[in-house]
Parts: sequence; C-alpha cells; structure tokens
Amino acid sequence: MTTPHRIVDLSETQPNRRRGGDLRAMLTPTSVGATSGFMGLAIVEPGDRIGEHYHPYSEEFVYVVSGALEVDLDDETFAIRPDQGLLIPPYVRHRFRNVGSTEARMVFHLGPLAPRPELGHVDTEETPAEEAAGESRPPERTGTRS
Repeated sequence: MTTPHRIVDLSETQPNRRRGGDLRAMLTPTSVGATSGFMGLAIVEPGDRIGEHYHPYSEEFVYVVSGALEVDLDDETFAIRPDQGLLIPPYVRHRFRNVGSTEARMVFHLGPLAPRPELGHVDTEETPAEEAAGESRPPERTGTRS
C-alpha cells in the first residue's frame, strides 16, 4: 500500500544558485505530487541576495527562520526578521538581501501553481550568478499590472 504523503529532507534537494542565495525546492509537484503550490527553503549568506523577480500567477508566502533580511517590494525596502512572515501578491517585484553577519534562512511557499513552470517566475534584473560569470542581459519588466 502506498501512502499519500512523503517527508522530504533538505539533503535530498539540489541547490539552485542561479538567482542568488541557495534556493531549495522541497515540496513540489515533482517531489511529492503537489497540485496547488510548492514550498522550499532559501539559504542566503551574509552580503548575498536573491535577485529581483515577480510571479505572475502566484502569491508568495515567506517566513524568516533565522538571520537579518531586507526585502524590496517594488521600490520600497523593509526589514524582515526571524519569526516574521510576509505575503507577496502576484506581479509585485521583490528581492531579498542578507544584511546581517550570519546565514539567513527563509521558508517560501508559492500558490497557486503557474500553468507551466517557466511561467511561474520572471526575473527583472541580472542575477547574481550571471554577474559572477560576467554575463549580461537587459532587465525584463513585462507583464506588470497597471
């Protein structure tokens, strides 16, 4: 008999550093058969950031577990600390920066799912990985609400 649940350990996930930080998608359609959204953990080292982006189909829920982060929402900056949560509506541009001296950890959940994964995340600035590699591309700012 198969069970409808599955526990996923962080060590079972692959790091994604393309957008800055170390993003770990943990509970996803692929890993657990999720149908309404997905959840993961962002690990951000001091001085690092997760590049600006938005989600055209999903709300993003974040909860800071540890560390000192700043979040830019469109063009306004806010401090977000451990034991604080934040809801980011669809189309709101956002980026996270670790402004502390220790690693920051933040749980994130996005839902509902975009119709296709490539439509779920739109980068609006050069990512930290592209900067380090010396790559360059123009910022993408399409699909914002009026």
